[in-house]
Amino acid sequence: MSLLEDLNWRHAVKAYDPSKKVSQEDLNKILEAARLAPTSSGLQPFRLIVVENQELKEKMVKGALNPEVMRDCSHVLVFAAWDSYSDEKIDKVYDHHTDVRDLPRGRFSSYTDKIKEIYGAQTPEQHFEHTARQTYIALGLALAQAAELKVDSTPAEGFSNDVVDEILELRALGLKSVSLLYLGYRDEQNDWLSAMKKVRVPMEEFVIKK
Repeated sequence: MSLLEDLNWRHAVKAYDPSKKVSQEDLNKILEAARLAPTSSGLQPFRLIVVENQELKEKMVKGALNPEVMRDCSHVLVFAAWDSYSDEKIDKVYDHHTDVRDLPRGRFSSYTDKIKEIYGAQTPEQHFEHTARQTYIALGLALAQAAELKVDSTPAEGFSNDVVDEILELRALGLKSVSLLYLGYRDEQNDWLSAMKKVRVPMEEFVIKK
């Protein structure tokens, strides 16, 4: 199938079959799609937490808008962004870039000095606004990869960030949750959206030509 056919196939599943689990092979492909997502300055200022443990999911359920979806899906992916930028974080990323490319460390210092100056003039709140936006690119690619594999998915912002952050101990990692991605396989009998037509704004309204 083509990418457009895959995207037409997928929908935000409203009920999952708890007896069906996503294979490690397919999960790895979805995670890799997210890892390969482009990010501002190549900093990858977020991490992906994979929650498969049912006990942990049960704890997180109290903060979910759709608790049954969280409880019954195969995996919950938590997209969590850096809570702030720092010179140390930027240097660590670019040291990795130069090491992988067999270049001397500091090769990109003229550029990193500029972005350090930009972020240095901003507040931690502004930092998080920026890092959080980066996660949505990865979320989109993970959704597309899941659709290609015929793994059902549900992106979600309807949850308590405080509950998720506390249960997963994200603050200690310098992270804050941004969004969730439920993965699994639809329960055909109870997923009321499954039989409905996909609805989007018509192309002539969606695209504005100038």
